[in-house]
Amino acid sequence: MQNSRIEWTDHTFNPWWGCVNISPACDHCYAERFANRKTRTKDQLWGKDSRRLISNDGYWEEPRKWDRRAGRNVLRDRVFCGSMCDVMERREDLNEPRQRLFRLIEETANLDWLLLTKRPQEYAKFLPKAWLTDPRPNVWLMTTVEHQDYAWRIDEILKVPAVVHGLSLEPLLGAVKLPKEFLELGSRGWVITGGESGTKPRPSQPDWFRSLRDQCVAAGVPFHFKQWGEYGSDLVKIGKKNAGRVLDGREWDELPAPEGL
Repeated sequence: MQNSRIEWTDHTFNPWWGCVNISPACDHCYAERFANRKTRTKDQLWGKDSRRLISNDGYWEEPRKWDRRAGRNVLRDRVFCGSMCDVMERREDLNEPRQRLFRLIEETANLDWLLLTKRPQEYAKFLPKAWLTDPRPNVWLMTTVEHQDYAWRIDEILKVPAVVHGLSLEPLLGAVKLPKEFLELGSRGWVITGGESGTKPRPSQPDWFRSLRDQCVAAGVPFHFKQWGEYGSDLVKIGKKNAGRVLDGREWDELPAPEGL
């Protein structure tokens, strides 16, 4: 989707639709709620045995348009890849569209592709072998970490070289201590966090956000506070719009600075 409403990206791109829930951050998955309505299909797209809906050829051409426009304007646009799927899901039927995605990324050098997964252990298996020895300058590897029990995903993502390693701690469901190895990335790391919105939201303690911010500021890691969610800073449920995204008097919109770009 061009001009995404997600604050930390310019566009979203989904090579396919559908996934399976694997951790607490998935419990109230917005993509699962929207999938059938958005795609106008009666088939179930969520679950281990459900099919995945591959996007049509016209949709696959959109990033090329973004790339040409970014080139003309001497800009770099960010593309969040996988808002309605997980590009590292282990399924045989996804191998071909995943390879098609990697070719598209190679051919759109003016776009920074933000690959986000809850399965970072699969990066080493599914990414092109050439990327593992020569990280592409337009590929940012990211993973979701909702609380400390899933901090192992940070260790997994750091095993794979990338110009940027990013963390999405949203919805934040508990305090997270960032490992030393991640904090040492400095401007090549990135932390995005926020509270839960939508149906049956779970509140996030303000000090969980503050702790992440303080860890990032001390280490020079860019920090982005996306939203409070349905609960405000006083833990009163007032709705996402009213709660806003101001943390201790300011909005945090910091971005990583990959070397060489």
